[in-house]
Amino acid sequence: MARTPRTVTTGEVTGWRGVSRAKAAAWLMAGWVALLWALEVVDTATGHALDAYGVSPRDTAELRDVVPSAFLHYGFDHLTANTVPLAVMGFLAALGGIRRFLGVAALIIVVDGLGVWLVSPAYSVTAGASGLVFGLFGYLLARGFVDRSAPDIVVGLVIGAVWGGSIWLGISPNQSGVSWQGHLFGLVAGVLAAFVFRRRTPRKPALPPYA
Repeated sequence: MARTPRTVTTGEVTGWRGVSRAKAAAWLMAGWVALLWALEVVDTATGHALDAYGVSPRDTAELRDVVPSAFLHYGFDHLTANTVPLAVMGFLAALGGIRRFLGVAALIIVVDGLGVWLVSPAYSVTAGASGLVFGLFGYLLARGFVDRSAPDIVVGLVIGAVWGGSIWLGISPNQSGVSWQGHLFGLVAGVLAAFVFRRRTPRKPALPPYA
């Protein structure tokens, strides 16, 4: 008896694609967080030798530390505070595509690092993934509205409800020992990234003229 070939529906294709994208996002953020912890282990084992790669303001030689500083922390308490929000927000952002996420993260890190370099207090040294965390918060909050995507709007509102209070506190200049400048520039960079990496709606082909 002949067997009729099974037809794969659009829903099944979309489902498999969604699972694959979720796995890729999870692996990416697991690797990212593991790298941060490995670097802090090395930093501690070497007597905090890596702390020298933080950003000191308005010194041209320090521009090379703009990117590395986003992967370094001042102790495990500092790193622990950033781990969960980075993993969660990074995963949600990466669900929109790994290449898109990497572009968003790169833009946030560079803009945030340059902002810190320009306006941080003299003789300060800034490092940590919190600038990226604040940037991802801004990106997730704005992405749904920029892309006109209802699911992404819901994600942004949930993220705002969970971490909005901490974000607001983090950009307050009244906290000592905290780079509110880095937080603020990260937040602004994240909103900017939502516009730079917005999804382009393909143009409809023009109708041929009537004969």
